[in-house]
Amino acid sequence: MELQKMNGHTREDGFDGVDTMAEHEEFLPNATGVKKESRFTDFEGKTSFSMSAFNLSNAIMGSGILGLAFAMSNTGIILFIVLLIFIAILSAYSIHLLLRSAGVVGIRAYEQLGNRAFGRPGKMLAACIITIHNIGAMSSYLFIVKSELPLVIQAFMSKHENTGEWFLNGNYLIIIVSLFIILPLALMKQLGYLGYTSSFSLSCMVFFLSAVIYKKFSIPCPLEDEFDNSTIFDNHVNTTDDFCEAKLFTINSQTAYTIPILAFAFVCHPEVLPIYTELQDPTKKRMQNVANISILAMFVMYLLTALFGYLTFFGAVESELLHTYSRVDPLDVLVLCVRLAVLVAVTLTVPVVLFPIRRAVLQILFPEKPFRWATHIGIAFCLIFLVNLLVIFVPTIRDIFGLIGATSAPSLIFILPGIFYVRIVPVEQEPFLSRPKIQAACFAALGFIFMVMSLSFIIIDWVSGETRSGGGH
Repeated sequence: MELQKMNGHTREDGFDGVDTMAEHEEFLPNATGVKKESRFTDFEGKTSFSMSAFNLSNAIMGSGILGLAFAMSNTGIILFIVLLIFIAILSAYSIHLLLRSAGVVGIRAYEQLGNRAFGRPGKMLAACIITIHNIGAMSSYLFIVKSELPLVIQAFMSKHENTGEWFLNGNYLIIIVSLFIILPLALMKQLGYLGYTSSFSLSCMVFFLSAVIYKKFSIPCPLEDEFDNSTIFDNHVNTTDDFCEAKLFTINSQTAYTIPILAFAFVCHPEVLPIYTELQDPTKKRMQNVANISILAMFVMYLLTALFGYLTFFGAVESELLHTYSRVDPLDVLVLCVRLAVLVAVTLTVPVVLFPIRRAVLQILFPEKPFRWATHIGIAFCLIFLVNLLVIFVPTIRDIFGLIGATSAPSLIFILPGIFYVRIVPVEQEPFLSRPKIQAACFAALGFIFMVMSLSFIIIDWVSGETRSGGGH
């Protein structure tokens, strides 16, 4: 009975005593009678529930939100809503598997779960997948800064074209933003401190959503300069009668991309365990509530953005929603403010995404070393430097990260949580053929199907030479 009541939680809370004891003995550095050296994973949980929810919501929200209206135009409203609900539920279930596995062994690092499940190869695999995926995410955010910030500055200066000044050069701008905004935030010792910037970032995206809803009632359809949504600067005029009618259900050549786009839009799993580490009064139930609230908030934001964006432009919506508004009025003040808000949001998200990469690198290179500021700062600087090089010198980064996203995102959401759960949870607690483990195995298999499907789409694009639009996290 004492075992079940440890830390004030019972089995009815979804937090069994074995898990609790493991977490106290393995993880909490100040447990009674236990003395061990403080390491980089050993933080006393001080981050409030709300700040943790802001951080996780910020980690979920990605650049893919700009492509969801385009995704809805290729599925129809009803099919899109069904798929969005489906992916959100699967993402919450995936986090449940991660938290359950972490609770059994008292570990709150994704890479250490891989080590416990499969030894050093599992640890290396998890660390490499997290690093590759989050570098891709950071690069996608900085690509938005590189492409959008010069246009915003140009518009605020009432310039109709780029006149070549250094402050209109995207390469210079991402270096300045990285050095003076991203790097200082990335040097924070704990992720919880970024809760304030995360809340401001989310406020910027709420402003973006409000503008999308407002513009729905002020932009007529069809646009005066109507165009084919498959080509950005095409003067084709669509004269079909149903062009400005909302479709409830539709299937076309782009529909198959919707599931991967939506799946990638909910990737936050590398950040879950670091946020769990720093959560005040950490329990699986409390962290699951953080995850559920974050996923629900992003679900609502994604749905409203997609719905009102689609109902504004219908068949004319582009793969990047802000570009579509520019077709109406390139110097519209509200749209310019929205673009600036999106730039602020993605810029403040980069440090949150960087934390799991640094943790992965530390797990690989310095697993037993205590915290060192020199190491902490050096890894952050090297990562930002690498991402800047990628954004500046790799012109076809979209294809590269499409390939990375097609492999890493299904691995992080579906495959790794599923197989970790099957391997880590003892057979004494759950036999191999028990319902929870069968569900976890099927979940991992579903992720493998998603991976094969996404890779197939990319290969077909490469072979056919066609340019297809998608979204990224």
